Amino acid sequence: MEFHNESQFIISPKFAVMLFEAMAEGVFALNKEGEIISWNPAMEKISGYSAHEAIGKKCSMLNLNECLGKACPTDMSECGILKYGRVKSKECWLRHRDGHDVPIMKNARVVKNDNGEIIGVVETVSDLTELQLARQQLAEASRNLRELHRLDNIIGKSDEMKKVFTAVEAAAASDATILIQGESGTGKELVASAIHHNSQRAKGPLVTINCSALPESLLESELFGHTKGAFTGAVRDRIGRFEEANGGTVFLDEIGEISPLIQVKLLRFLQEREIERVGESVKRPVDIRIITATNKNLFSLVKRGEFRQDLYYRLKVFPIHVPPLRERKEDIPMLAEHFIAIQNKKTSKKIAGISANTMRLLMDYNWPGNVRELENAIEHAFVLCSENSTISPFDLPVEIRKAEYYTDQGAVFPLQAKPFIRPSLTRDELIKLLAECDWNKAEAARRVGVSRTAIWKYMKKWDIPLKPQGE
Repeated sequence: MEFHNESQFIISPKFAVMLFEAMAEGVFALNKEGEIISWNPAMEKISGYSAHEAIGKKCSMLNLNECLGKACPTDMSECGILKYGRVKSKECWLRHRDGHDVPIMKNARVVKNDNGEIIGVVETVSDLTELQLARQQLAEASRNLRELHRLDNIIGKSDEMKKVFTAVEAAAASDATILIQGESGTGKELVASAIHHNSQRAKGPLVTINCSALPESLLESELFGHTKGAFTGAVRDRIGRFEEANGGTVFLDEIGEISPLIQVKLLRFLQEREIERVGESVKRPVDIRIITATNKNLFSLVKRGEFRQDLYYRLKVFPIHVPPLRERKEDIPMLAEHFIAIQNKKTSKKIAGISANTMRLLMDYNWPGNVRELENAIEHAFVLCSENSTISPFDLPVEIRKAEYYTDQGAVFPLQAKPFIRPSLTRDELIKLLAECDWNKAEAARRVGVSRTAIWKYMKKWDIPLKPQGE
C-alpha cells in the first residue's frame, strides 16, 4: 500500500508509520462505528492511556468536556463530526487516565473513500498545559503589577505616590511617631491605616480621634479618660482612647487644632509614655504608637507661637507628605475605575466606565477637594448615569463641568447656571440640619456644600454637642 499527497509524492507505509509515531501532536483515528483504530505515542503521553488500552474503545473514554458545543456523545451516529465534516481548532479539556483534566486544542475531520463515503475520522490533539501555565503566570504578573499600584486602599502609580508607598513601608517597619501632612481629602487616614495594618502592631487596635471635633475639656477626657466625679457629668470611671488602644496605634487627625493644654499633655505622654486620667494623679503606662495628621503647615504655626516647637519635633520623627490630586493626575483614571467598581457593587448598576470626553474633564479639573472630591463626583454620576452605560459629562457635578457641557460627539453647549455660593449658617439652622440628617455630620456637610471639617468647626464654635441631648 502506498500513500499519495497532492503532488503525487509517494510515501511508503513504513515511512507513514514513522511519521505518525514521531509527531509531537496526539493523533488517533476512528472507524465509522466510532471505535479507535490507531493511537500514536504522543496521544499516550497526553491522555495517559496506552495504545493497547485505547484501541477498540470509543473516543468518549476521553471525557472531552465540549465537542461542537456539546458533550461527547456515546453513539457515533450522534456525533456532529458526521454532519459538519470537521471540527476546527477548539480549546477544551480531556480527562487524563489518572483523573486530572488536561487542557487541549482539538481538530478533527472525516475521512472518505473514493466514492465519497465516510470510512472514519482522524483527530489531532495538542497539549496546552504549558500554554495554560504561561497564561496563569501572565495573569499573576498582571495582578502583581496592579498590586504595585496600590497599598491597602491607597491607589496610585505616579512617582509621587510611589514615594508615599515607600514611606509607608518604611514607617510600618519601625515604631517611630509619624506626622502625615497633606490637604483635606488626600487620604491621610488611609495612609495611617496602611502603616498600622502593615506594622507589628497590626493585631492591636487602631483608634482614631478627630482633634478638631471636640472642645478642650472633652478632648482631654476622650484621650486620657477620667475618674468618677472629675467634672459635672462624670458619673463613673472611664478609660480614655489611649488606654483603649494599648498594644496598638492611636491616630490623631487634625493635630494642628489641639489647644496649648492638650499640647502639653501630649508632649508629656510622648516623653514618659504614661497617662493620668482627668481627676486623678495615678500614672498609668500605655504602650501605643502615635500617628498624627494635619492639613496645616505646623512649622508656620510654630513660628507664630500657636504650636509648641518641642512637640512639633516629637511628632515629626518621620514625616510623610501626601500629594494633592492635582499633582498626580495620572492616577485619576485608576482612581476613577476603583470608585466605579465600588459603586457598581453598591448599586448593582454595572456602569461600563467613563467616556473619553468625561475623562478629559476629570483630567482638566483642579480637584480642590482631592481624592475625596473625585469619589463624591463618581457617586454623583451614578445617581444620573443610566444602567449599563458609560459616565458622560452630563453626569458630573456642575463645578467639574465648569461653564460648558461636552457631549461624546464633541459638541459644546453653554451651561446656564449660577455660580456656586457657599451658604451661611446660624447655630439654630445647623442644629435643625443635623437633626434632619440624624446627626450624620458628613451628610450635613454634603447638603450645605461644605467640608465635614467645617461642620465640626461650626459645632465646636457654637458648643453644639456631638449627639442630641438625652442620648
